[in-house]
Amino acid sequence: MEAHPQEILLINPNLMKPPVTPVAIDFLASALKRGGYTVRFLDLAFENNIDLALRRELKRDLLFVGVTIRNVDDSFFATRDFCLMNTKRIILGILNYTHAPIVLGGVGYSIFPAAALEYCGADYGIRGDGEEAIVRLADALAKNEDPTQIPGLVWKRGRKWQVNDPAPVDLSMIDLSDRSTVDNRWYFKQGGMVGFETKRGCNASCSYCADPLAKGAVCRLRPPEQVAREVFALADSGITHFHTCDSEFNMPRRHAADVCREFIHAHPGKRIRWYAYMTPANFDDELASLMKRAGCAGIDFGADHCNEAMLKTLGRKHTANSIAEAARLCRVHKIPCMFDLLLGAPGETPETVREAVEFMKRIDPSCVGASLGMRLYPGTALARALGLQNPPSESIPPFAKGGTGGFTAGTAESVAQSNLRGIHGLSPDNHDFLRPVFFVSPQLGENPESLLFDLVKGDERFFVASPERGESDYNYNDNSVLSEAIRAGERGAFWDILRRLKLRSKSG
Repeated sequence: MEAHPQEILLINPNLMKPPVTPVAIDFLASALKRGGYTVRFLDLAFENNIDLALRRELKRDLLFVGVTIRNVDDSFFATRDFCLMNTKRIILGILNYTHAPIVLGGVGYSIFPAAALEYCGADYGIRGDGEEAIVRLADALAKNEDPTQIPGLVWKRGRKWQVNDPAPVDLSMIDLSDRSTVDNRWYFKQGGMVGFETKRGCNASCSYCADPLAKGAVCRLRPPEQVAREVFALADSGITHFHTCDSEFNMPRRHAADVCREFIHAHPGKRIRWYAYMTPANFDDELASLMKRAGCAGIDFGADHCNEAMLKTLGRKHTANSIAEAARLCRVHKIPCMFDLLLGAPGETPETVREAVEFMKRIDPSCVGASLGMRLYPGTALARALGLQNPPSESIPPFAKGGTGGFTAGTAESVAQSNLRGIHGLSPDNHDFLRPVFFVSPQLGENPESLLFDLVKGDERFFVASPERGESDYNYNDNSVLSEAIRAGERGAFWDILRRLKLRSKSG
């Protein structure tokens, strides 16, 4: 039997600046090492000459090359940067220097498992959790065995991609605390913080969100003591600021509280500062107190809206009252907080946008992110409601004259004509939504961006995504203001760094 190499190369192709920690690489590398494989890591966020770096690393005899895809696009209607295009260029470069199979994975990839694989020209994909699937794939390739029954594997039968159902990993049964493959200290220096994960999956019912598709619809919890061991080991290396990678840190609330208690009890003398994504629900005085004592430096709440009808459309379970209470608790416990607004869903009007903006001004959080436009993902309730559940290309009508992204009659009859005019980016060659497709309520008029800018104009608490860069830019993709601030010594969540810059600028 032919001997196969036991060496595997993992590549991070994410070139966004400031850089974001590729946490999954550490997890996958640990699993492969436990499986007996030698793992090399090429982080292209470090490299000035990508082609030279690829040529250097791909000289080796490799079992396969794994490429992680965190972002397919930047998810902002204002810019609509299709990041996967850069990843495809990198994969084409890989193909110049090796015949080893190329395997894709990651959160962004898992939203579009077949479409992204076809677009990038790779050999296999792993949808969902990769810690077990990647080792099984390595074993199959090393032994010349059939890999096609591996859960989560995406593979080609003839001309058609097959997408196996994923098998979520039981996070209570594996140790993910080894963070030695990625140079996390470099990410702290260049990105201002390092990510960590306390759970995986999300059981919320947000109509627009792809997290349940990519990570699973059940919250799987990591042992709090393991999370603390991981974070404080990173702290021992000189990293002081962290950010959760969870969809919602406080879902479930009990687990969030247990993680905080473990942080408090594990290393009471070591000071760390960390930030979290959270829902305004499941947040009370006790949890706020625990988070503060555990070193929480800021919370980014996914509020989305305050209007009852819009919250229902968005599939959110919290209320305007719970949003206001979350802001109050953060003031009481002196925790900086940001509330994210997601505007433009079906039924959005100038009046509801004004209601959301004025509500945020009244409850007075530390800052507010106002994002206009709903990124449409296949398999979500919002896509189904718009009649856009992976429509075949022949059913997609041509663009309406004027190039606005709206459509003429002929799409699914279940979709109101007014909503069709709000769809941007759908075309016969993009029916799988791989390239950015957005919905913006046509009731907001011809220039919804101006409406939003006029409502927040002059209020320094608001960040609004814009193609024009500045301290008020809400898009963290290639944000030079952020990158320069971090190089100058700022640390923390990107929104908090921008908030502090505004405060200093205002004070002179």
